[in-house]
Amino acid sequence: MKKLSQTLLTAIEEELQHQVSRLNEEHTATYHEMLTYHMGWTGEGAGEKARGKRIRPLLLLLAASASGGDWEKALPAAAGIELIHNFSLFHDDIQDKSETRRGRPTAWKIWGIAQAINAGDGMFILANLAIGDLAKNYPADIILVGERIFQKTCLDLTRGQHLDIDYESRSDLSVGDYWTMIAGKTAALISTSMQLGALFGGANEETQNAYRDFGHYLGLAFQVQDDILGIWGDEALTGKSAASDLLEGKKSLPVLYGFEKNEEFAQRWKEGSIEEANVPKMAQLLEVEGARLKAQRQADQMTDLALKSLQMANPQDDAGDALFSLAEHLLGREA
Repeated sequence: MKKLSQTLLTAIEEELQHQVSRLNEEHTATYHEMLTYHMGWTGEGAGEKARGKRIRPLLLLLAASASGGDWEKALPAAAGIELIHNFSLFHDDIQDKSETRRGRPTAWKIWGIAQAINAGDGMFILANLAIGDLAKNYPADIILVGERIFQKTCLDLTRGQHLDIDYESRSDLSVGDYWTMIAGKTAALISTSMQLGALFGGANEETQNAYRDFGHYLGLAFQVQDDILGIWGDEALTGKSAASDLLEGKKSLPVLYGFEKNEEFAQRWKEGSIEEANVPKMAQLLEVEGARLKAQRQADQMTDLALKSLQMANPQDDAGDALFSLAEHLLGREA
């Protein structure tokens, strides 16, 4: 299983480099460099850590293979998914004023905001061009279905990002608002990775829907777990300070549960920004008030729904085994 996943990851990297090479021209060398830097291929600190895990394209290819298809034919779709993910990160870093990503300065810190916005836009176009490359392997009607799913997901991503930005200045949020936001910002692209993999793997509509549901619940569970780790995670494992989410005023699921409880944590939050020295106390208050337990129960529920959906999809062969293994790893992570 590990050998299969490594084979797919190597192929994904090669396909991504092929797609980004469209910009590798002398008069736009810096433009091309911005994208290769952002993808983790060039610049100081380049390498596996800077690239990220490539989870979404890996899921897509595993779904294609587990559905009985030829994963190599679906490589352009896998590249398109990863390029869209990285397009969103380009813009997220600017909108969130994040100066580092994966331990390196973000693109906008090096080349400026205007150029980074343009580079993100370029990556969006490259993602769509990658989807167009599927024409050499699939009939037009299948590609059209895939293209519509892909474009709707891009719109859902922007909806989720809109809500995420809007929520920063709002004090009237509920837990329901949270689920709406992460369904677009986090779950949509993972869900579409699975659905497109099944589509290009030749699965029937019922199986495609089961894979889609698996990706949806996997994305929700992944985000809730991320929220929990963002407050109570082991910094040695997560690679980021456990104080950061509370310091930044992030309205994560545990925080919203704290708002609902409307006890000491909520009252302190209303008083204004939290200093680093106060973070341990705030995290303790959330735990005492039951927010951590409630969030973990939600993560467990989404995990159960994800695994049940994957079982319904009935993925086959080594790719199916790899999907279950990867799902269990992602759903039980500590980092």
